[in-house]
Amino acid sequence: MKNYTHYLKFTLLFFCVSSHVMSQNTGNKEINRLKKLAAEVTIIRDNWGIAHVYGKTDADAVFGMLYAQCEDDFKRVEMNYIEKLGRMSEVKGQSVLYNDLEIRLLIDENEAKYDYKRAKPWLKKLLDSYADGINYYLYKHPEVKPIMLKHFEPWYPLLWTDGSIGAISTADITVGELKAFYGGKDKYTYINKVKDMQTGSNGFAFAPSKTASGNAILYINPHTSFYFRPEIQITSEEGLSAYGAVTWGQFFIYQGFNEHCGWMHTSSNVDVADVYTEKIVTKNDKLFYEYDKKLLPVKEKVIEIKYLDNGKLIAKKFNTYFTIHGPIMAKRDGKWISLKSNNRSMNSLEQSWVRTKSKGFDDYKKAMDITANTSNNTVYADSEGNIAYWHGNFIPVRDTNFNWAKAVDGTTSTTQWKGLHPVSESVHSYNPKNGWLQNCNSTPYTVAGANSPKEEDYPKYMAPDGENFRAINAVRLLSTGEKYTLDKVIGDGYNTYLSFFEVLIPALIVSFEKNVKQDNSAYSDLAEPVAVLKKWDYYSNTNSVATTLAVEWASKLDVIMQKVYIDEGRDQVENAKFFASNATADQMLPQLQLVINELKSKFGKWQIPWGEINRFQRLSGDIDLAYNDKMKSYPINYASSLWGCLPSFKSTYQKDTNKRYGTSGNSFVCVVEFGKKVKAKSLLAGGNSGNVQSKHFKDQVEIYQKGQFKDVLFYKEDVEKNAERTYSPGE
Repeated sequence: MKNYTHYLKFTLLFFCVSSHVMSQNTGNKEINRLKKLAAEVTIIRDNWGIAHVYGKTDADAVFGMLYAQCEDDFKRVEMNYIEKLGRMSEVKGQSVLYNDLEIRLLIDENEAKYDYKRAKPWLKKLLDSYADGINYYLYKHPEVKPIMLKHFEPWYPLLWTDGSIGAISTADITVGELKAFYGGKDKYTYINKVKDMQTGSNGFAFAPSKTASGNAILYINPHTSFYFRPEIQITSEEGLSAYGAVTWGQFFIYQGFNEHCGWMHTSSNVDVADVYTEKIVTKNDKLFYEYDKKLLPVKEKVIEIKYLDNGKLIAKKFNTYFTIHGPIMAKRDGKWISLKSNNRSMNSLEQSWVRTKSKGFDDYKKAMDITANTSNNTVYADSEGNIAYWHGNFIPVRDTNFNWAKAVDGTTSTTQWKGLHPVSESVHSYNPKNGWLQNCNSTPYTVAGANSPKEEDYPKYMAPDGENFRAINAVRLLSTGEKYTLDKVIGDGYNTYLSFFEVLIPALIVSFEKNVKQDNSAYSDLAEPVAVLKKWDYYSNTNSVATTLAVEWASKLDVIMQKVYIDEGRDQVENAKFFASNATADQMLPQLQLVINELKSKFGKWQIPWGEINRFQRLSGDIDLAYNDKMKSYPINYASSLWGCLPSFKSTYQKDTNKRYGTSGNSFVCVVEFGKKVKAKSLLAGGNSGNVQSKHFKDQVEIYQKGQFKDVLFYKEDVEKNAERTYSPGE
């Protein structure tokens, strides 16, 4: 726990009143100040509605960037900070009460306020501009009614210092365990986070030896919830010119590029948070914990959370506990369990910004040397022809005699972190001889094929990630690829081979044929569907009946088959092979029979091409979308990345639908070539605006459906030639 007593004491002294306070009732002096700031910013919207923001200073660019984000989708900006403030219960009610408690235990807003006060001058300017940009937008748009946050504070970005979708790490502690410890048998529910996301991300880098032009190429393919990140460019006269995807409400380009280099992040499974078993002792009605044969007082903190109930806010207080390791989060086998983590830090926010201004490999390595990024792997390429990969970044040094995948003994200092590993000790690869790098949320030990880092050279906690089917597909493609162009990279990135099924379908066929031979009546009506699967080439396609059968069938197999990360034992690929070798007919054939019956019930036949039920639809700008079979939607070739599909499209049946609708997967996708001038192409799910009235709400749907990329307008002269609107914030 980081100087908890200091922060608590500081809270009593610190009253955060920004000199840039802004509200709907702002006085003329404040309005004039913000108008002057806005006048220093130019926003050019191109023909896809993408904002290209220009300012004299970095702070000017941030002001314009946040203003533009609010124009595109204020509700998503606001909701991200409601969540990081631990106040979702005030909007969604008691169903997320314990999710809020988790946030409040792991992210202390008083620490964020303290960090804001002591921030370096350059960072404080950016934080102030972040708040100014949003608050000026709210002032200029009184018709916009925030759900909760009518005024944004400059310390808010210090609550969320990493752009990752999975930035909060709780090791293996679940919200259910948290609720059991602090809530007992109360009636409140919770939403458990799913560690085994069926999405992930892909990053490829190609050295000059592998490209037709002799320039390095980077492929940026995050898999997120649709509309989680918009596309934007920010430029200043202080050396900033970054293009890419920004997570709503943050002021740095999370995945993107500048003229010199580019960076793609994939979610990492590096161990960045640990669980401790505490020995609690009660003495004189006070709680203590044992540490190095001494009794130390358990620190207690009352956390009050309000939740919405029938239109009223109800307060619930939690008496929470902390040890030297961090907050108590669970109880296992009668023992209290604490969590040591680093879920926010000012260093992380600094690193997130600094890397966007890197002028090459040396600069980017200096940014990595901050070692504050807790949730990402990084795939990199630059204009000098370098390619690189880093597996994680923030990696605590630990005693390797302990199994850090499990709870460790909290009574001894031998289990304390012993600083951080420098980047030189982490799993990484610089300019491998094979000329390419890939990561698909998979083990770093296949990142460069035969030229990858060796597992035996590193402690296990550095890379517990196993192999997955996307990575197998990527290595297969990149190992034989030559003379890559932007379009050829896109072609490989959009390869729809479902490598999962080359393991499972043969096992299904053998099981069926064996059982039919033994008993002609058993599963005999599966003969034709099995014949379709037997002829299948394992590529998903809108015209493919086999894809429908395979995906529907696989989703009904044992839930263990859908695990992506397995901390102990077999990884996803090993697990699938084990299942295929050992599964009985009863574990495979009834599931296929159920698929046939369901398809007949819904459509009157089982011969349903994948594109008929695998659809993209965007009917509104709501965060929680509704879907309707009667409204227009679009057939999609791709499938979930869980099955090995590189272009991920996770679709599921929605309320009252007979068709599957995509909710996550390929969203912002970009490919960049670094030469004397940057060349890039990009694609975004739906469109850049969350406003259903905007022509940019779904102007990219058809090219998204076809996997056709648009040209990125990086240089100002090209932006101006394709300008749809040019203005300063507030105009």
